[in-house]
Amino acid sequence: MDARSAWLVLVACLSVSMVVAAMAALNTALPDIAVDTGADAGQMTWIVDGYTLALAALLLPAGAIGDRFGRREVLIVGLVLFGLASLAAIWVDGPEQLIITRCLAGAAAALIMPTTLSLITSGMPDGQRAVGISIWSAIAGGGAIAGFLVTGLLLEFFSWHSIFITFAASSGVSALLCFTIGTSKDTDPGRFDIPGTLCSVLAIAGVVFGLLEAPHRGWADPLVLCCLVGGLFLAALFVVVEVRSASPLFDVRLLRNRAFGSGSLSVAVQFLASFGMFYLVLQLLQLVFGYSPLQSAVALMPFVAGVGIFSLLSNWLAVRLDSLKFVIAGGALLSGIGLTLMGLIRVGDYWTLAAILAVVAIGIGLASAPATTAIMSNTPLDNQGVGSAINDTAREIGAAIGIAIAGSMVAAGYKARIGPTADLAREQLTAAGQQQIAAGDPTGGQATIAQAEQAGTLIERSLAEARVVVDNLSAQSGELADEIADGSQAAFDVPFEHASLILGGIMLASAVVLLWITPRRVVEGPVITSRTGDFEPDPDLDDTYARD
Repeated sequence: MDARSAWLVLVACLSVSMVVAAMAALNTALPDIAVDTGADAGQMTWIVDGYTLALAALLLPAGAIGDRFGRREVLIVGLVLFGLASLAAIWVDGPEQLIITRCLAGAAAALIMPTTLSLITSGMPDGQRAVGISIWSAIAGGGAIAGFLVTGLLLEFFSWHSIFITFAASSGVSALLCFTIGTSKDTDPGRFDIPGTLCSVLAIAGVVFGLLEAPHRGWADPLVLCCLVGGLFLAALFVVVEVRSASPLFDVRLLRNRAFGSGSLSVAVQFLASFGMFYLVLQLLQLVFGYSPLQSAVALMPFVAGVGIFSLLSNWLAVRLDSLKFVIAGGALLSGIGLTLMGLIRVGDYWTLAAILAVVAIGIGLASAPATTAIMSNTPLDNQGVGSAINDTAREIGAAIGIAIAGSMVAAGYKARIGPTADLAREQLTAAGQQQIAAGDPTGGQATIAQAEQAGTLIERSLAEARVVVDNLSAQSGELADEIADGSQAAFDVPFEHASLILGGIMLASAVVLLWITPRRVVEGPVITSRTGDFEPDPDLDDTYARD
């Protein structure tokens, strides 16, 4: 790349890395936040998920706003709003206010994320664009782990407020740097599509809300079903509205382009696999291996390295092999093999896990950059913000599905197997309390009996809360604590393996589908070059194929 393009990529990637890191950053700080704000379990969930919901729901209209008013200008506005929302989180009094600030930060992130990629694709020469997309994909793919790492370091020395101060300072610096890059926008945007915007926002919000709540409420919960079914209905209505619109928010005809459609599917399943795996592996590292949040982030660095290196190589490989099809499908196949191995092999040490993570990472890295390149190369130049938003929305929905699948399977499997261990804790603690009463200590005995029911309830909820019971009982009754530790881990191991196998199976099936539907080249036949439907033949294809 020339110096101008390299600087553009650097500024864009600084901004997108902050947005992606913010998705995962607060997970490590939730215990401290809960103590300071008084948040319960449900509120803690939405302190994290409120950001994701707002980001996913607003990506598509935010991308269109960037195309309309200028991508750099909208990026700067998003960075300023993100910084203000982060600063506001420092002075909150309760969990509800913190959730509101997180939703505002998610809305600001929706202005940031699509504009970073669209600035790269619209501001770089054709010969350098694939390299810029590869770097962007590598940063976006590893940003979540970077969030874990940075927040883990901050929490070693400071309070959770330091996370938001860091985000505010980073967004301010990034906003200033944005004044040094050029801008671009749609030359003829037409009327803003308000009906399409309402349908897309409500559809995505409904689907993502349902997916995020399903692991906690259950898939048969009326609210979850209403959100999922209503979201799918609104998505179908969105397609109808866009087909009939003279100035659509998103030209749904692009989905007929096999490169665009297969790229979108590939991005979605990549993030389904990645975030489903993160959900499982972080519990394994922290609750089974006993790692701290910072150690867990360091332990995931093989995944970051694999995704980063192979994202940079994958576009070159797709061109070298002259086959988008085999690179994207091969990446899905490798990640599916890695996840299947994680389900078949009982992971008892870190190095076994690291080897499996490396296989998954190579697969994700191979598929990510070519898939994004396929989406952006088949999107009209005037609508690069919307194309980027489709890419990002596929990421968010895929991540939500992955977490929903992994979370639901672990929760249901753990609950089905933990009963005997919880009953054992109740029985032994109740017997110990009765012995205390018989020995002339009624107060202490009643307290132990009360502890028995509380301990059983905590053990039944999750492995994390069972570990709290184990820690509390280790001094009082080491033998019982060991039995609870073994029983709760056994109740976790089986659904962990089953969830890994399901995720692996989804990726293996996706590899077959992607091999079937993905074209050989990134640009497939005629390319739509404007919102009015003008077509331009691909110069790399022969005349017959171009006319077809």
